[in-house]
Amino acid sequence: MSSTDNPTGNFESAAANGSAEVAQFDEPSRSFVKSVQYALHVHPALIPLIILVLSVAGFGLVLGQRFFSPFALTLILQQVAIVGIVAAAQTLVILTKGIDLSVGAIMVLSSVIMGQFTFRYGFPPEIAILCGFAVGGLCGLISGVLVAVVKLPPFIVTLGMWQIVLASNFLYSRNETIRAQDIEANAPILQFFGESIRFGGAVLTYGVIAMVLLVAVLSYLLNNTAWGRHVYAVGDDAEAAELAGVRVKRTLISVYVVGGLICALAGWVLIGRIGSVSPTAGQFTNIESITAVVIGGISLFGGRGSVMGALFGALIVGVFGLGLRLMGTDPQWTYLLIGVLIIGAVALDQWIRRVSA
Repeated sequence: MSSTDNPTGNFESAAANGSAEVAQFDEPSRSFVKSVQYALHVHPALIPLIILVLSVAGFGLVLGQRFFSPFALTLILQQVAIVGIVAAAQTLVILTKGIDLSVGAIMVLSSVIMGQFTFRYGFPPEIAILCGFAVGGLCGLISGVLVAVVKLPPFIVTLGMWQIVLASNFLYSRNETIRAQDIEANAPILQFFGESIRFGGAVLTYGVIAMVLLVAVLSYLLNNTAWGRHVYAVGDDAEAAELAGVRVKRTLISVYVVGGLICALAGWVLIGRIGSVSPTAGQFTNIESITAVVIGGISLFGGRGSVMGALFGALIVGVFGLGLRLMGTDPQWTYLLIGVLIIGAVALDQWIRRVSA
């Protein structure tokens, strides 16, 4: 039968070909804006990475070798090491659609425990460090149980824990500072993360190396393990995750415990950074960690983001801080620009979330 004898067949064939052409044309026909929106949704760390590269290049062009040198760039890493570590803990909590206002207080209390157990009670420094980690994990466990089991809002739980831990810190330490000279003479391991290695003009402390390794390990766990997938699932939709077999309560508790342990690590790094054990150190770490996380592209609505983005966010703050200081500008300009970045990051997150909606 000729083709003219079967017009219906021709019509169906043309319709099928037309459908195939439409299907092939549909994907490329998406607008450039939609493509960018989708790419940023899939890879949220791209935004802070681009901002970081542009800010480094910008300050490098303006300041030249004063900024764009191995020493200056590694100095930024040293300055953000503590915030970067605490931001990693904050990232885990925010990925589950929570927030932890107690991370800075837990960090300082853990450092105080390490110092006081060594010098007040005569514990071996290694045991005192383990006690500091135990206290950090215990604080995280209490918050996790209150959030996961008692079903209290994370904001309220961690706000209360911040006050409790902060008061416990001052009451227990009697507001006493353990001097750097005493630590160096009797327990140098407490200052371990303050030691440095040199590569030409670059200076890297062990605290910086610890931050990078921590981010690498957490990135692997979040992206390549069942636990990491459960963390994202709980943040995206806890009820749906539970129906899918995810143990939501256990996952939430584990996130807060791991966060507490990471804060204890930050406390140890803090001792190395400042040399002493001070109950008044790290007063703004809570806000700085949230700032790094938000600028780093982690969604405050949970379920989207990466710990690498939090590191980029911390580095952005460090780059702006050092760059503006070297330019001799008023320090308030740093806070102004960081505030603009925070609001812009949240607005951008809302725009990106429309893809999933």
